[in-house]
Amino acid sequence: MILVTGGLGFIGSHTVQALLDAGEECVLVQRRPAEVPDGRFSAPVAVERADVTDLDGLLDIGARHKITGIVHLAGSMPWPPDPERPVEATRKAIGGLLNVYQAAQDWGVKRVGIASTIGVYGGSGAEGPFTEDTPLSMSSGHLIPTFKKIGELLNGHLTDATGIEVVNYRISGIWGPREPHGALFFAAPELVHAAARGTEPDLSALPAPAHAEDALDLCYAKDAGRAIALLQLTDRLNHRTYNVASGRATSNAEIIAAIKKLVPDARIDLPTGGATTPRNYLDITRIQQDTGYRPVYDTERAVAEYIAWLRAGNER
Repeated sequence: MILVTGGLGFIGSHTVQALLDAGEECVLVQRRPAEVPDGRFSAPVAVERADVTDLDGLLDIGARHKITGIVHLAGSMPWPPDPERPVEATRKAIGGLLNVYQAAQDWGVKRVGIASTIGVYGGSGAEGPFTEDTPLSMSSGHLIPTFKKIGELLNGHLTDATGIEVVNYRISGIWGPREPHGALFFAAPELVHAAARGTEPDLSALPAPAHAEDALDLCYAKDAGRAIALLQLTDRLNHRTYNVASGRATSNAEIIAAIKKLVPDARIDLPTGGATTPRNYLDITRIQQDTGYRPVYDTERAVAEYIAWLRAGNER
């Protein structure tokens, strides 16, 4: 049985479904009380309420379920930031990550997968494609990649110290059904939502104005979930860190063109004049070689399914 923290969340729910598709049983760990919505998964799953920062509560799950692997997708970082108690928030975040290790050690788990981010490549001065061996900057302009870099260093130390195989998932721009952020990091989800609603997109939350040429490695959520499931279930992995991505840069112009094939009158045009270089993306050679992973959603297929999902009455 695979324990998935954040298993009812955005990336978590797609990962759980991919694990179920592979014939695995799953137990989902949620910090807040939650029931599995009808039709969410193709097979039954167990749901346990626990906070990874509570070691006793986490360890109790192992008394009720035989845990053979852990996929840790819940955030081990102080998010949202707590400006009133930054030291305590940091202690709690890192303590949660250590608790996952403690549980793995106590339960005899062989492999633990832990979410990292494309953001760790920021500030490296390199241009894509980014490989897992790209040298990383010691500094970071945002809290999330800061703690993911810290986590990756701790993961390397604890892998050597405990013998538990720890796999870092450097996850790119994931989008698709159940995406919770909207236009917080990139424009694509809000462009699709606006087309489905028949409104203009609200891109005010983006850190900078969006342009048609802006491009990012966008990975459809179902592809990401399947990639993570493969990294958990493949018998032998040759590395500790893997890019979880589409392996190419997708521009806002490509998203808009795919949307307009389905919704010709969508009011989603963006101005030109954005930076055309670098078109950074993640190299996925490593995960392809070790697991056989191949993305199956191109831009048009992803957009079509996402719009159909929203038009079926789903809020996000």
